[in-house]
Amino acid sequence: MAIVSERSQDAALRQLRSRRLILVAARPALIEKDIEGRERLAAALDAEVPEAWPPDLYGQEAVQYALQHGEEGAEQGWSFWYLISVEEPQQLIGICGFKGRPDRTGSVEISYSILEAWQRRGFATEAVARLVEWAFSHHNVHEVCAETLPHLRQSIRVLEKNGFNLTGAGSEAGVVRYAVRRSSLI
Repeated sequence: MAIVSERSQDAALRQLRSRRLILVAARPALIEKDIEGRERLAAALDAEVPEAWPPDLYGQEAVQYALQHGEEGAEQGWSFWYLISVEEPQQLIGICGFKGRPDRTGSVEISYSILEAWQRRGFATEAVARLVEWAFSHHNVHEVCAETLPHLRQSIRVLEKNGFNLTGAGSEAGVVRYAVRRSSLI
C-alpha cells in the first residue's frame, strides 16, 4: 500500500496513499514553500491550497520545529505529512504526523489537524490509521501515542477508532494520553 513516488518538482516527495488521501511527507524544501505562501505550496504539491490554510494547531512553532528536524531522503516521515484529498480537484485538507522519531522505548507521538470544512468526514481517522500502519512498519516502533484534552471528543473518537486506549495523564496538566501498541494489533 505504501507508495514512494518521484515528482519533478524540487526533489522526490515521499507519499503514502489511503482510500481518500495522499499523504506527503513534509521535508524542509516543502515546508519552505508553505512558508512562502499558498501559491508556492499549491505548485509544489500539485493541489489546491484553501484560503483557510493552515489548520488549527499548525502554527509557527510547529513549522520551525519541522524545519529544524526535517529529514531528507529515506528518513522522511518522522515530522508531519500534508493531507491531500484525492477528490477532484485535489485539495490540501490538513496535516498529520509525528512529534519526532521514536524514543528509546519505541514510542512515537502522533498528532493531527484537519481544516474545518473537511472535519467530521473521517479524514483524520483515515490519516491516523495510515500513519500508524507506517510507524509500525519500522521495527523499532512498539507504541504510537497521542495526547489530547479530555473534552475534545472528536479527537478522542479518532484515536478510539484506530485502537488507541486511554493510558492516563498526559505530559501537561489537564491532558490525557492514549496509546496503541503493536502487540494489540496482531
